[in-house]
Amino acid sequence: MVCGVYICLICLKQINTRTKIKLLNIKVVNQPCQAPDIEESEIPFVHYPDPVTFSREECACNPVRYFAILSMQRSGSGWFETLLNSHVNVSSNGEIFSVRDRMINISSIMSTMDRVYNIDWFTSASKNSCSAAVGFKWMLNQGLMEHHNEIAEYFKRNGVSAIFLFRRNLLRRMISLLANSYDKDAKLLNGTHKSHVHSLAEASILAKYKPTLNTTLILPQLKQIEQTAAKAIEYFNRTHHIVLYYEDLINNRTKLREVQEFLRLPYRGLTSRQVKIHSGPLSMQVENWNEVEQALKGTSYESLLHSDYFQM
Repeated sequence: MVCGVYICLICLKQINTRTKIKLLNIKVVNQPCQAPDIEESEIPFVHYPDPVTFSREECACNPVRYFAILSMQRSGSGWFETLLNSHVNVSSNGEIFSVRDRMINISSIMSTMDRVYNIDWFTSASKNSCSAAVGFKWMLNQGLMEHHNEIAEYFKRNGVSAIFLFRRNLLRRMISLLANSYDKDAKLLNGTHKSHVHSLAEASILAKYKPTLNTTLILPQLKQIEQTAAKAIEYFNRTHHIVLYYEDLINNRTKLREVQEFLRLPYRGLTSRQVKIHSGPLSMQVENWNEVEQALKGTSYESLLHSDYFQM
């Protein structure tokens, strides 16, 4: 009888030990993700999204950074975004606020951003589960300036990093805008409109069109563009941000390393298939070049007539 009691006690002790081990294992599994070797100042910008549309599985504890590319049309943002998306750990989801319903009010803007940053937004650029940086492209005229207070507060509250991208040569941007607007109707590439191309042949066809600039409006338009860019930077100057210029990215590829460091990404060589459309001298791209020269000579914008950069 004594032997029987002893055996029962041993069995109960083993069962109790296994139960404790099981409970301990569950507790470890349910612990929140810990940011590995991240400086305290960087913690607000490190996130662990929990998407509702899929499971991040083994990447659930991989930290994710949020970003937004803030730019203007024809400033190189499409090319820049393809460079970012060539990084295996980056998902930049395009110009999502080009759809009016998404920017119709601040509520729809916030809910759209929530979906993007929770990795519940699917595009061809989505890396989803193992993304290290998630964001999108946002033009200043797509509700950003009208709701800048609420959006800047959202960025600060949610640790979103702003990447400003502008052009130094605003005259080139003006020419690109007019040419792109013309092609929307003309559809020079076999009846198809393309804002970006991937071959020199296509670029050559689009570059044949030379817009005529309204010389009476050039100065006020250039000034307005400058003021808009300056206001945008001022509105978001208390957020985590970096200011880039298209020409600098072309002439100095180390700038791309700076962008990756800004987003705390493992360094990779970034590539793009896009081909620059207007790559020749400015004088060869404008129908009324002599009038444009006269309009800008002696002004603070005269340097735009001569500044150039290498071909992409």
